Amino acid sequence: MSHSLEMVGIGLRQPHYEALLGDPAAGAGLDFVEVHAENFFAEGGAALAVLQSARERWPVSLHGVGLALGSAAGLDPEHLRRLAALARRIDPVRVSDHASFARAPRRSGGPVVHGADLLPIAHTRAALDILVANVQRTQDALQRPILVENLSAYLHWADDEMAEPAFFNELARRSGCGVLLDVNNIVVNTLNDYRDEAAAVAAACRWVDAIEPAHVGEIHLAGYNDSGDIVIDDHGGRVHPPVWQVYRHAVARLGPRPTLIEWDTDVPALDVLLDEARRAADAMAGVAA
Repeated sequence: MSHSLEMVGIGLRQPHYEALLGDPAAGAGLDFVEVHAENFFAEGGAALAVLQSARERWPVSLHGVGLALGSAAGLDPEHLRRLAALARRIDPVRVSDHASFARAPRRSGGPVVHGADLLPIAHTRAALDILVANVQRTQDALQRPILVENLSAYLHWADDEMAEPAFFNELARRSGCGVLLDVNNIVVNTLNDYRDEAAAVAAACRWVDAIEPAHVGEIHLAGYNDSGDIVIDDHGGRVHPPVWQVYRHAVARLGPRPTLIEWDTDVPALDVLLDEARRAADAMAGVAA
């Protein structure tokens, strides 16, 4: 049995602009589309016109990669201003970014620079204080709650004090934000920790069990690359079976949540992406049945 794509979205990427926006029937069942907010910061131009056209057909979720919410150096006020202006223009259904840092001085006392990466923060009380303050500043500027995403990370900090789900629960409680639950990122991390698929899936399910359901506002699914030595979150292929397994567990525990298929490298034909979205819809419907 086929299901509608209710509560399922895809990333709106340049190779699909013409197919999605030129044909009223294309993507007719999608519930939303998501874009990387920074690609649309210009005050005008073709990119913004495309986004406005998409907004006429679907709710738009703005997903940021540049706020660097965990940076002790604070937020870039110009970046925040541009994000707030875009949110006012588009009226997105959700705004999100990552629990990461990227802003720091090159040397003590020097100017702050942006590392253009999603670097993991320690799960400590001090890091949580910084993240809470930066999230609250963002929400004040946007006049809305945001969602904060868990990272795929390739290291653990020696001074971690809290398990990651507890860290996110406390962040949401203190700041009023929500959680963007990236199931693929959790599975990538557990695969790298355990190097055994069954153990990794079990650990990822425990992660999901530890997050407060009321905090989760969206779920991300994506592909990863397993080189044998390390699993990389590359968003370059279909969602892998362990991720589907943990996703079904998440929906069973949390209930249906808006779910995005992320595919950012080696972007496939639109029908492949929509097929992945249908699989997510089928999984949600199967758990609810």
